[in-house]
Amino acid sequence: MNTQSAPLTIGAVAKRVGVAINTIRYYERLGLLPQPPRRASSYRSCGDGAIAQLRFNRRAINPSLTLKEILDLLTLPHNHQKGVAAVKQRAQLWLVALNARIAELQRVYDGLAQRVESCPGHGAPDHCPSLRALTHEDMSS
Repeated sequence: MNTQSAPLTIGAVAKRVGVAINTIRYYERLGLLPQPPRRASSYRSCGDGAIAQLRFNRRAINPSLTLKEILDLLTLPHNHQKGVAAVKQRAQLWLVALNARIAELQRVYDGLAQRVESCPGHGAPDHCPSLRALTHEDMSS
C-alpha cells in the first residue's frame, strides 16, 4: 500500500501537519527535513515523505516553552502596571499548560511502551509500529 499522492506546496503541507511555513523552512535549514525539489515556478514540491517527517519532528521536538511563552516571559519585567500579579497569573497559566503537556507525554509514553512490548525486533523499518506511530497523525493507533 504505497500510494503516493500528488506533490503539495509548502503551504498545503504546513496546513495538513499543523505547523507554520517558517517551521518547515527552519527544519530544512537545520537538516531535519530534506530540501524538496522545486517546480518550474520555484515552489517547493513536497510529497508524503515530508508530511511523515514533519509529524516525526513535531513529536520528537517537544520544547517545554513555546515561542509565545518565551516572549511573554521576556516582557514580564517591563510590565510595571500589573507587576507581580501578572507574574503570578502567567505562572498559573503555565501550570495549566504544563499539566496538559504532561498528560500528552504520558499518553505518548504509554503508546510507545505498548509498541516496544509488541515489537518483534526484526523486519523492515516501514513495518515497525513505533516508527509508523511517529509519522502518523494519531499516536494512539
